[in-house]
Amino acid sequence: MEVVCVGCGPGDPELLTVKAASLLKNADVIYAPTAREGKPSIAFSIVQKYVNATAKIVDLIFPMVKNREQTRLYWRRNAEQIAEAAKMGKNVVYLTVGDPSLYSTWIYIQREITSRYPEIHLKIIPGIPSVFAFAAQAKISLAEGDETLGIIPACYDLEKVKRTANSCDTLVFLKDGRHFGEVIEMLGSAGFSDDSMITMAQDVSAGEEVLKRNSLKEIRQNKVTTEKYFSLMVAKRKNGS
Repeated sequence: MEVVCVGCGPGDPELLTVKAASLLKNADVIYAPTAREGKPSIAFSIVQKYVNATAKIVDLIFPMVKNREQTRLYWRRNAEQIAEAAKMGKNVVYLTVGDPSLYSTWIYIQREITSRYPEIHLKIIPGIPSVFAFAAQAKISLAEGDETLGIIPACYDLEKVKRTANSCDTLVFLKDGRHFGEVIEMLGSAGFSDDSMITMAQDVSAGEEVLKRNSLKEIRQNKVTTEKYFSLMVAKRKNGS
């Protein structure tokens, strides 16, 4: 009895690993996360070309709400579905965008299965996180030498973001580009000079990518930002390539 989690990478189907593609071709049941009923799974759209036509595709809802008790209920229900298929001897694959170990829904499924179904073996296939696809497209280094790197999943708590900014040379902001404007205003007080380089992107490697690179001063003057949720921003404390 086994459940395999496949990291689907940042969006480009060709950035999927060879191992992941092989496992997908042999899957009996594929579970794909989505935010709500009727909404297509981003993870499945990435890997669809590799999936066997006979495989059963099941959407699992992970609502984007802050109510922890409500989300735990969905984690448990979803884990139960996955475990039942594994116990029936099916080749079970769970999909997640990017890498399973970085801010993914798999983390919650893994905890549920590990604690409630210890007889089921878990296998994780890593994927390319969006931040590395982003750096490759922008042709920038995220960190070099003794530089420190901070990864921030959301920008809601600006005081927490500021504390991280004060101690890191490079900051990576994932998701919710609607808050990037507030972050940019905060960077100066966290020690980022006007010539610090800010690179923003949305839909990384997904075919409709938008990428902008400006100094902190230029961004403030021209009010460069993004309003899309699935966005990414890298702030480098000093000019670099």
